[in-house]
Amino acid sequence: MADAWRLRPADEDSARGLAAGLGMRGLTARILTARGFSTAESAARFLSPRLADLRPPDGIADLDRAIDRIVAATTRPEKVAVFGDYDVDGTTSAAILVLLLRALGLDVVARMAKRSSGYGFSPGDATAFAEQGCTLVLTGDCGTSDHEALVLCRSRGVDVIVIDHHHVPTGKSPAFALLNPHRTDDTFSFKGLASCGVAFYLAAAVRTRLRAEGNAQAAALDPRAWLDLVALGTIADLVPLTHENRILVAAGLRELSLLRRPGLAALAENAGISSGTIGTAEVSYRLAPRLNAAGRLGDAQLALELLLATDRQRGQELANSLDDLNRERQRIQEQVWSAAVAAAAAYADAPALVLGAEGWHQGVVGIVAAKLVDKYRKPTVVVGFNAGQGRGSARTVGGFDLVQGLSRCREHLTGFGGHPMAAGVTVAEADLAGFRAAFVAAAAEHFASGAAEGPVEVDAVASLADLDMTQAEELARLAPFGTDNSEPLFAVPGVTVRSTRVVGASHLQLTLVHGAAVSDAIAFGMGDKDPGPGARLDVIGSAEVDEFRGKRKIRLRLRQFTRSLSEA
Repeated sequence: MADAWRLRPADEDSARGLAAGLGMRGLTARILTARGFSTAESAARFLSPRLADLRPPDGIADLDRAIDRIVAATTRPEKVAVFGDYDVDGTTSAAILVLLLRALGLDVVARMAKRSSGYGFSPGDATAFAEQGCTLVLTGDCGTSDHEALVLCRSRGVDVIVIDHHHVPTGKSPAFALLNPHRTDDTFSFKGLASCGVAFYLAAAVRTRLRAEGNAQAAALDPRAWLDLVALGTIADLVPLTHENRILVAAGLRELSLLRRPGLAALAENAGISSGTIGTAEVSYRLAPRLNAAGRLGDAQLALELLLATDRQRGQELANSLDDLNRERQRIQEQVWSAAVAAAAAYADAPALVLGAEGWHQGVVGIVAAKLVDKYRKPTVVVGFNAGQGRGSARTVGGFDLVQGLSRCREHLTGFGGHPMAAGVTVAEADLAGFRAAFVAAAAEHFASGAAEGPVEVDAVASLADLDMTQAEELARLAPFGTDNSEPLFAVPGVTVRSTRVVGASHLQLTLVHGAAVSDAIAFGMGDKDPGPGARLDVIGSAEVDEFRGKRKIRLRLRQFTRSLSEA
């Protein structure tokens, strides 16, 4: 099994000291130590994230300029526009900004990007706002690279405050203010905020300024009420769940679990979320896909309206509409997925995949690209073409930086943007072959340097008996889990399969035994890999508490398993 995994290094002496100092089990202490929390103080702070530990926004470039402009708008008053990207981060960013501005008494026009109109803040959007009489625009999760629209706004006397976290191009921005942690002159110590996190910092800072000036409307605001939106957008956008994001998401999930917003309460009910506690899994797999469905297939305005709904009836209507769109998204996604898997067979030996076809729905290419990465473990771009013009999404693996990789392909692209792990492209169908060759060459060079993806990294080697209820409850304190704070993975060698059965469409349920220890396990998507009763396995997975009809028990969620070479 050693070839299938590698043990994350940790100072074992420090782990033993941490276990003794905090009164926790050795496995938990080892995981904390391996993740850089080797002292009792640092570990305790990590295990109990507090809003009081958020660092002040000192160093956020253009923050004071943005605050001044919004405060000025409250004194005239002005008509203000909010424009958000069509994903969950963009939608929640827009919702936070709308809630702030309306609470301050401003006349707010809210508009969401449409996938059919392309990425970002377009000249058409800028013109529409100007013609509506808006003199100030705030963009959420877009705008950094949208210079044409920003210049147009400036020419029409409209100031634009950009709130974003995407790649910052070189040169001076035409925006009135650009709040983006990736600006070279931004000295805020944490660079991993999603746009909704940047919007939260701005909104809280505006409230602080106005409250200090005696503004009664600002004094009545409590920024903590927006944290559920921050949690939704941050989790959905796959940014690091460390430092400020960990604090914001931990507090935000507590707020989200209260389901105070009528639209979210209805959406959670439709999604089958009945528990009083909502975690990252519920957001990632149940709420975010439904919120995203609006932007993928229809109009993200639906998702924004749901977040802003103030009565249950309207919230339920919007939740039902999003549910319908999500079901249609699933149907379309399955069609594109099947076609993409068939197309990938022609590039079995390539270090990366670039796939595209006329008619592939552009709203699902990102999901399909992510699934292809999971299946083939290669950087992947999937493009949907409409009349020869394509929009696609890229996902990656093995440390291959998409922004750098796509930069080497720019001569074949109409445009691109995004993050090292996820990006979007626009490309003409006539340029697809050239783009494929350049992208594959960039990936080949990267992996030739020895950067190939290695064995699965596990946090500890454990026995089945180690992973009991007490251990699972300790591990839950490391949540919320996500990017850069993954759920702990264990290698558990030498277990025997007592029974198996396929559940759902393709999931494998197992009962595992080792000595006197017995545990249930689930292997999602592995129904075709049933080892059969009596098989001896080495497994890799995580330990979770499974609650059903009020009963709680331990279950292993398996990532992989192989025939065991260990002795009985």
